[in-house]
Amino acid sequence: MPEQAIILEWAGFAIRWLHVITAMAWIGSSFYFIALDLGLRRAPDLPPGAHGEEWQVHGGGFYHIRKYLVAPSQMPEHLTWFKWESYSTWLSGAALLALVYWAGAELYLLAPDSPLGLWQGIAVSGGSLAIGWLIYDRLCKSGMAERPTLLMLLLFVLLTAMGWAYTQVFTGRAMMLHLGAFTATIMTANVFFIIMPNQRIVVADLQAGREADAKYGRIAKLRSTHNNYLTLPVIFLMLSNHYPLAFATEWNWVIAALVFLMGVTIRHFFNSMHARQGRPWWTWGLTALIFAVIVWLSALSPEAAQEATLTPAQTRLTEAPGFDAVQEIVAIRCSMCHAAEPLWPGLAHAPGNVILESPADIARHARPLYLQAGLSHAMPPANLTWMEPAERQALVAWYRAAAR
Repeated sequence: MPEQAIILEWAGFAIRWLHVITAMAWIGSSFYFIALDLGLRRAPDLPPGAHGEEWQVHGGGFYHIRKYLVAPSQMPEHLTWFKWESYSTWLSGAALLALVYWAGAELYLLAPDSPLGLWQGIAVSGGSLAIGWLIYDRLCKSGMAERPTLLMLLLFVLLTAMGWAYTQVFTGRAMMLHLGAFTATIMTANVFFIIMPNQRIVVADLQAGREADAKYGRIAKLRSTHNNYLTLPVIFLMLSNHYPLAFATEWNWVIAALVFLMGVTIRHFFNSMHARQGRPWWTWGLTALIFAVIVWLSALSPEAAQEATLTPAQTRLTEAPGFDAVQEIVAIRCSMCHAAEPLWPGLAHAPGNVILESPADIARHARPLYLQAGLSHAMPPANLTWMEPAERQALVAWYRAAAR
């Protein structure tokens, strides 16, 4: 129903807003504590068990922070835990994934030539997210933790392979998003299954008067460091749906793999700086080189547009009263940009990879047309093609007639 489309759009906005807010909180605290940990200094007056301290100034006041490598001698009266930022980010992201890619699976999830059916695609979408964590966790517990560079290399191979696998069944846009969710699941699982349980063991030892084992802190620190290097690529993947040059190309999975490498080079610079080990400016040159390769790959060849069999609901849209008029409106007002070869100056690909050249194209994008060009004036941008109010009303009438 038309009302359902409006409700879903606002629900998506609310969940997306929540997801961004919680992600900002998680990423901010993660970056802060990594920088704090790397910047700790030894001081002659440190209490027993303290590893280092840091003086900081912010908001008009001074802060004196000390870190205990294992734990203080007794349990402090007040202890702040950092966990809900991670959990809330993952839960809101999972809700957004379900709303956009499961409820809108026909439009956004499956590639036109995907061997999967609708429900199979949804099952793969949800079930595949846990695979990365299971493999990664097994690697960490296999003794590979003593060889962190090799472990990170194997994780990179896993992420690259998963990106390629997603392209075999999902659209380019869905591949990028799912690879981001796949990686974010590893990060949140690190917090939920490793970092927090290990910290609870240390707290329990303190409360019982036992000496805490340092190994739990080392394990948690390793997983936290991995999360630090994965954060920037996840941000890119979550925003990639705005950039067809990234997802709507034949080499989108390679672009995603290169983004992970850029995440490593960028974080290496800041981690080295915070650890007072100098500023390795070469990392920015390498980052620029990787980015140049991404730009080159994006221009090689666009993702081929393929016709897919319309669902019964989409067929009703092409047969609904007013469709002929809508097709003419779209051809005049929209298709100069939303085409396989856009005519608008400066456009190499259709915005959002949305192509509106055939009746099937219009049917598959009926809801966005209704919401963005019918009910609202979001499209065309700044009304550059002079869409008339009567034409917007025609889009709304057509969509509602098909829904009825």
